[in-house]
Amino acid sequence: MSEQTPTPPTVRRVDDRHRYEILVDGARAGLTAYRDRGEQRVFFHTEIDDAYAGRGLARVLVQEALTDVRAAGLRIVPVCPYVAKFLTGHEEFGDLTDRVTPETLQWLDGELGR
Repeated sequence: MSEQTPTPPTVRRVDDRHRYEILVDGARAGLTAYRDRGEQRVFFHTEIDDAYAGRGLARVLVQEALTDVRAAGLRIVPVCPYVAKFLTGHEEFGDLTDRVTPETLQWLDGELGR
């Protein structure tokens, strides 16, 4: 008898929707949303669907997203509280993290139509 090994989650960037999505067995389990401002990728929201809560998927999602930002030569602006918290424990991204400024927040509000 063989046991089926669970498929590891995958993360994909969806540029036309300005987000990264995490997929579990092909189903979207969550996302982290961003807007690009010049050389900065401004992360403003992260969520995991309730059905997938407690599996550490937000950590995987944000880790992969920030790794992608590094590969793209961009900088990180952590408006999203989860991304900001993640960064406090992951100093390997400190060299490409910019602080959130009032100007960034005003710009983001305009981008999001708030």
